[in-house]
Amino acid sequence: MRILIAAAFLTAGFGTIGSARAQDAAIGGRVDRLEREMRAVQRKVFPGGAAQTVEPQILPETDTAVPGTPSGSALVDLGARVAALESQSASLTGQVEQGQFRLRQLEDAFNAYKRSADARLKALEDTASAVAVRDPIVPDADVAIVVPKPAAKPTPKPAETPAVKPAGTRAQQLAAIEKPATGDAAEDGYAYGYRLWQARLYPEARRELEGVATKFPKHRRASYSQNLLGRAYLDAGAPSLAAVAFYENYKKNPNGERAPDSLYYLAQALVKLKKPSGEICKVYGELSQLYGAKLSAEMKAGVERGRTEQKCK
Repeated sequence: MRILIAAAFLTAGFGTIGSARAQDAAIGGRVDRLEREMRAVQRKVFPGGAAQTVEPQILPETDTAVPGTPSGSALVDLGARVAALESQSASLTGQVEQGQFRLRQLEDAFNAYKRSADARLKALEDTASAVAVRDPIVPDADVAIVVPKPAAKPTPKPAETPAVKPAGTRAQQLAAIEKPATGDAAEDGYAYGYRLWQARLYPEARRELEGVATKFPKHRRASYSQNLLGRAYLDAGAPSLAAVAFYENYKKNPNGERAPDSLYYLAQALVKLKKPSGEICKVYGELSQLYGAKLSAEMKAGVERGRTEQKCK
């Protein structure tokens, strides 16, 4: 009878030890799996190598238990620690995935902005009408404004409207325009450009006038040519390019004989561009202040009419 009781106790003891060892093996497998997952996450977060990995805060403890002796409290504690480690691993994996998603969103937003900016810059470069006229009434600080002296031999100003365009093909129209040959290239170029403008052959007139203003900037006809270049643009329906030509003539050659005319027609170009009245009034004010005494009666009347239309103070 005693032998049977002892055998029963031994069987119960070995059963308890076997169950504890099974639990240890299961927990050990979970720990191994978690360690592999943590190393994978660390490689994704720190691609630089093992030197940048994060050391685990939960370190294995030295097992002081006697082999074969089960410890219920130790197993419960180890199970809780493994569960906490699993929760931390899942949280870190979720944070990594969220960071990658936000990075992709930032990259997509930046690429969209870059495409939009490139398209806007390309449109500005390709559209001639987007030329902006800088403050048209403030000359450079080192440019002295002197009222121009009358020419020794006054040259009649161009008519307010070009002459009637000649009939025939383009080639016939150009052939009908006489090209002067006096020996003065600047004088001849301006006279020929003026005749082309009168005939409303605007592209040819602009080419001739721009050549005179560029090649002979010190010649008195440079001011005439640059001003008439702006008139050719304005009459052809290109007020933006006309405004640039008028402003350039006034800025670069304020003492030129056609600088007052350029300021006057600059105001007309700004009106066609639908610029604010304040800008146009400033141009009229600058014209009257610098050149008022030398303006013709017709131009003075035009200035007063323009100031009234723009409600200048």
